[in-house]
Amino acid sequence: MTATTPARRRRRRPTPPPAPPRPVPAPAQERPAAGGQPRLIELDLLRFVAAFAVMAFHYMAASKSIWGDFPTEIFAEVNRVTTLGILGVELFFLISGFVILMSAWGRSIGQFAASRIARLYPAYWFTVIALYVLYTYTDVQGFKFNLTFGDYLLNLTMFQEAFGVLHAGGVFWSLWVELKFYFLIAIVVLAGITLRRAMAFMWAWLVLVVVAEYLENDLLTEIVMPRQAPYFVAGMAFYLIYRFGPSVTRWGFVLVGYAFSVYAALERVQGRVDLVGIKRFPAPPTGVVIAITVIFLLMAAVALGWLRWIRWAPLTTVGALTYPLYLLHQNVSAVLIPGLRETFNPWLLTALTMGASILLAYLVFKLVDRPGQRLLRRILGGRRPARGE
Repeated sequence: MTATTPARRRRRRPTPPPAPPRPVPAPAQERPAAGGQPRLIELDLLRFVAAFAVMAFHYMAASKSIWGDFPTEIFAEVNRVTTLGILGVELFFLISGFVILMSAWGRSIGQFAASRIARLYPAYWFTVIALYVLYTYTDVQGFKFNLTFGDYLLNLTMFQEAFGVLHAGGVFWSLWVELKFYFLIAIVVLAGITLRRAMAFMWAWLVLVVVAEYLENDLLTEIVMPRQAPYFVAGMAFYLIYRFGPSVTRWGFVLVGYAFSVYAALERVQGRVDLVGIKRFPAPPTGVVIAITVIFLLMAAVALGWLRWIRWAPLTTVGALTYPLYLLHQNVSAVLIPGLRETFNPWLLTALTMGASILLAYLVFKLVDRPGQRLLRRILGGRRPARGE
């Protein structure tokens, strides 16, 4: 019997391990939270644009009492532009909707409250005290309101309008609007902000705006702010586009906010026209629509990242000083313009007053606002501000 040799067994190649699953992209290409992003310097620039627009409006279009004549007649060459500076506040509201949602995301209610208190109050307290000293111990009359010492004390809380007390500063009305926005968005912060909850909040707010307009109920109108809500909602939508990317729903919020904003802006500017006449306040409806459109286009450019090329570092400081500039500029003009208007050319005097206001705002930022924010954050336990805040 012939022995047979066993057939060689083929060596099996080792089975390669299964390929790891491909990473699933984050939903809607979500960007990291605000703290992980470079500072949005483009927002700092837009803040200054808004503050400068308001300053130009007050100096060159709205302050007859300090010039002794209608500023739109003194500065007739630019009055169709300076009258639209009134809408700088609306740009502030759009920016606020974007920034407040960004800064509130991922924070507890305590952290959110601490960040807002630290951001708003140091420069504001300084301004209220400065106005008390100015109007109590000098003979300056421009933008002087008949306030008692107790009224100034109540102004320190920023809640004076809720108690029927006049604002110590002419621009303080917008801070009350901002505070109410913070209280509304605090509802979402308490629940924990998510994309779905943010959008549900925005839908609910817009519905309440329509209801408030229909019912004409004073309390509901005071709470939901039909004339300012569209800017805040659109600003929030722009942040969602910035963070999660564009979608039909997010752009829908922007378009609805834009439509409501145009209506509100036309009504607000028309109120000025009705007060003094179109000749002395030449802000035609077409100009208002163009201004609101430009404002929305600028915020769309921020949301889509088209302005990321703006990286000039000093703009961070420029953005930070816009808050004290906004608070103080009107009263600086009350000090300088009445006493110098007979001596200086009005264009030169306006430029000097703008320069003085910006310099004072910078000093307040460096010596009061920034140290005060740091101190309040230490006291309240708030963390560092979000990027772009």
